[in-house]
Amino acid sequence: MTIWVDADACPNTIKEVLFRAAERTQTELVLVANQPLRTPPSRLISTIQVGAGFDVADNLIVQRLDTDDLVITADIPLAAEVVAKSATAINPRGEHYTTENIRERLAMRDLMQTLRDTGQASGGPPPFNKQDVQAFANSLDRWLAQH
Repeated sequence: MTIWVDADACPNTIKEVLFRAAERTQTELVLVANQPLRTPPSRLISTIQVGAGFDVADNLIVQRLDTDDLVITADIPLAAEVVAKSATAINPRGEHYTTENIRERLAMRDLMQTLRDTGQASGGPPPFNKQDVQAFANSLDRWLAQH
């Protein structure tokens, strides 16, 4: 069992939660990014730096993913691939992506992108806050307890 992190856009506070959880539960944690990352020294925590390019990190995660793994990502298309492989995906706000909700999330993402592209909407998700970190930590703990 491995926890994979789409680490380029993952908030540092979430990475800290993951570092502590990996050590506490003795779970392998792999952060994938296209830039160098700093991690605490640990035999359980590693990083993989991929080259620049569209979906390079996502593709590596999907290629190496097993069904009992967890992926942390806010990238909905990546989450859809994870769910299609029968693995688990959680976003940094603690929300699970499932076979029941992934199509709706993809459709909403596409709609919002179209609205932004045509100038009918602007902005993105609300700012990340302490409640988001707590919701993520709770969601991660529930997943770890089940595995």
